[in-house]
Amino acid sequence: MRIALLALLAACSAALRCTHTARFPLAQRRCSVVADGGAKLATLPSQLGRVASWAGEVVVVKYGGHAMTDPELSKSFAADCALMQSLGVRVVVVHGGGPQINAMLKKLEIKSEFVAGLRVTDSATMDAAEMVLCGSINKQIASSITLAGGRAVGLSGKDDKMVTAKRKMHVEEDGTEVSLGQVGEPGAVRTGLLESLLDSGIVPVIAPVAIGGDGMSYNVNADTMSGAIAAALGARALLLLTDVAGVLDAAPADGGKLLPTLSLDDVTRLKAEGVITGGMIPKLETACDAVSGGCGSAVIMDGRVQHCTLQHFFGEGGVGTAVVENE
Repeated sequence: MRIALLALLAACSAALRCTHTARFPLAQRRCSVVADGGAKLATLPSQLGRVASWAGEVVVVKYGGHAMTDPELSKSFAADCALMQSLGVRVVVVHGGGPQINAMLKKLEIKSEFVAGLRVTDSATMDAAEMVLCGSINKQIASSITLAGGRAVGLSGKDDKMVTAKRKMHVEEDGTEVSLGQVGEPGAVRTGLLESLLDSGIVPVIAPVAIGGDGMSYNVNADTMSGAIAAALGARALLLLTDVAGVLDAAPADGGKLLPTLSLDDVTRLKAEGVITGGMIPKLETACDAVSGGCGSAVIMDGRVQHCTLQHFFGEGGVGTAVVENE
């Protein structure tokens, strides 16, 4: 099924290259077509319509977890971004890098302090995080998309003051606020640079480092950063790649089944009922904030599945759990 889907998308890319060259300059120059692509396209009008419906739409992808650390998944993700770009989808990538930061801190022998399990980011830790996020990881992702046939530019939230951060405080049970150092949460998002790059057929690849009003650098959670950017751009979809299948109606050990769609009210109810717990709570809060802020949908999906983004948009059914507005 995946091979057939990729063949179809390659054929669709060729069709869009012929019919949308004025609107999408990138479609003039890429994606080879399988020999029988025209025949497949002629027999699959509904799939072509699905592909065409995403042309010109903004999609923000939070890239991290296993999808970023597994070499084969990393390669296929870059190829998927290039293919979506050739189909006229306006792709924005926001990436994480926690494991790589941990490795660098260990290498530099920088010891970390934790508050309630959260790392305190002092100046030395921030320097290492910025070096890893804005340097090696960011440029590797951008170059991988370029090598796959797309166009990409690596940025951080500091460029053009794209994302302004405010200091994030940890609140203890008694209400006491404790500083986490240079850990931030996104405030204002300026979209001018991103829109210019998207209009030029370029994928912005964004490291989750932002600048504060005090001029300091702040490390921002990549999920939160991607949600803020998706809302500011009015994206049609935000994809949060994780290491789980999506939101389940019960624990896996209890035979939990995937919930394909949740409204904002559903999320509130399931949290109150204790169905949504642990690390899924902040991810769903990000999804809800993005949708409430103007993003069409926010999808929590399994980044361990090869070509999960293509399957979600262009396959027979969605992948993961989509959070949408209340009806």
